[in-house]
Amino acid sequence: MREKALEYAHLACKTMMNKFEAPQLPPVYGFHYHAGVFLSGMMKLYELCGDEKYLKYTKDWVDSVIVEDGVIRFAKGSIDDYMAGILLFPLYERYSEKRYMTVLLLFKTIIRNWLCNEKGGFWHKEWYPDQMWLDGLYMAGPLQAMFTQYFNEPYFLDNAAKQAILMYENMQDKNTKLLYHGWDCSRVVGWADKETGLSKEFWGRALGWYVVAMLDILELMPKTHPEYERLIAIEKEVLEAVLTYQCPKSGMWYQLVDKVADPKNWIETSCSCLFVYAAAKAIRMNIIDRKYMETVTRGFEGILSHSVKKEGDNIILGGTCIGTSVCEYEEYITRPTSDNDLHGMGAFLLMCVELAKIKE
Repeated sequence: MREKALEYAHLACKTMMNKFEAPQLPPVYGFHYHAGVFLSGMMKLYELCGDEKYLKYTKDWVDSVIVEDGVIRFAKGSIDDYMAGILLFPLYERYSEKRYMTVLLLFKTIIRNWLCNEKGGFWHKEWYPDQMWLDGLYMAGPLQAMFTQYFNEPYFLDNAAKQAILMYENMQDKNTKLLYHGWDCSRVVGWADKETGLSKEFWGRALGWYVVAMLDILELMPKTHPEYERLIAIEKEVLEAVLTYQCPKSGMWYQLVDKVADPKNWIETSCSCLFVYAAAKAIRMNIIDRKYMETVTRGFEGILSHSVKKEGDNIILGGTCIGTSVCEYEEYITRPTSDNDLHGMGAFLLMCVELAKIKE
């Protein structure tokens, strides 16, 4: 599996590099997590194999949205647009360009003053008052952990842990142990339950962002941190719950994770990649038992057979939801899919690189 995973990691990078010059990675308007997810996987592959073209491609994209004086093009009020900040740390270490540090310091100030609900939970966007989305932990959690690591400011790692715990405490269904996609603390938005403020569905990719972000935070958290053991326990509980919903036939997971028997529901590629990635990484970090390697193997093989086609030196990765806000059942079920969508290719690349680290 290791060699096959490494082969597909290189193919994923080659496919997107053949299709897009780095500055043209969508969306081309500026800094955004779509490109950030994919390029974070590319940087992990660079760290694993040392191929300089991956570092250069990542740098070329970052340089296309940061001008020389450190000004960056991004949507200031959306938590989505900060995820790619994690790329700036290794670039600054390698090239020592002032503009990278200028942007990191800007992001640090913005995140420190981010709008919060009454319990201290980050609003997902400034135009969505009081709403926490599971996606948000991936967008700002690992970045905050890196702020603490690089700037020695404990506040940020403490806050990343706080956001994860708030989601767990307020967004978990006690029966399934899964987390709902959204929570409106003020309980006024249309999708929110009037008593709990919760949305109604367990969206696959949002759950994927959560379990992956938790692992990224834990990797950077000292074992002596007061919330370390609690985050370990939360990750184990939520991830093991997710893994029980693996489709026995395809080895993958569904758009709405718990509705496996719903004929309108469908197998979704990006969340399947994120769950396999999270399971493999949690095994490596000794958070879940190695018995879950069977789940990992079935998931990887299922994704390759169901969602991946080879075309020469390129691949086509299908079945990825194009994205969605927190919404109602019919909207999740009817969302379009896209081939080689960066959500999917990024998740696929992250998965392949992690599987390439497995010790047989």
